[in-house]
Amino acid sequence: MTNRRRCRGAVDSLLTDPSLILLTVGILMFGITFVGCTGALRDLPVLLKIFAWILLISLILQIVAAVLGFLFSGMVLEKAAFLMGKAISGYRNDLDLQNLIDYIQKKFECCGVHSYKDWSQNIYFECQDSNPSLERCAVPFSCCIQKDKKAAITSVLNSMCGYGTQNLRSWKAESLIYTEGCLEKIVGWGQRNLLLVAGLAIGLFFLEILVFSMAVMLIYQIDLIIQKRKSTRRRGPEK
Repeated sequence: MTNRRRCRGAVDSLLTDPSLILLTVGILMFGITFVGCTGALRDLPVLLKIFAWILLISLILQIVAAVLGFLFSGMVLEKAAFLMGKAISGYRNDLDLQNLIDYIQKKFECCGVHSYKDWSQNIYFECQDSNPSLERCAVPFSCCIQKDKKAAITSVLNSMCGYGTQNLRSWKAESLIYTEGCLEKIVGWGQRNLLLVAGLAIGLFFLEILVFSMAVMLIYQIDLIIQKRKSTRRRGPEK
């Protein structure tokens, strides 16, 4: 049980690190495309078959993930909330993660996971009397309401605008910061743009099917050419 918990903790920490996620996805995409391109350029059926099998497995995994996500949407939201909470806890520990959270909170005009008080999960923003941090009971500047966005671009950024807001009453805090959680905002955005998201997903799915079909056709053509060459060598040169 202890080893399993350690593995889960390691996986969760990796999922909340955007730089590692981008690096992993980039390496995988480079490796898959390199295998496919090399197989196509060098007419190597082995590499093309590996490329086709990888595409087929990824298609199957995408279908399974979509079905499981639809059937167990509640568990998916719980896991997303847990990962977002972990990200909030490590806000000051990773600059890439910090920039990502700030971007999300600015983009969706939200703060925290379910509420702005979720920032008490971070040791710097924790709203406890024993917390010596200057940011005690505060929220990041990305939670602050920008009344004039055009003026905010040219003016000096007030990074202390969220200080002490966790101690304020809800009606007072609403006038200074975004109080709604980001999870609900993101889910609401997805529901409002369901057709767009579904269209992009279906388009990507059919594009992958097209690439898989082309790889299979190329394998068949190369195998056919190789068989013709073998049969020609067996018959020998015509006199």
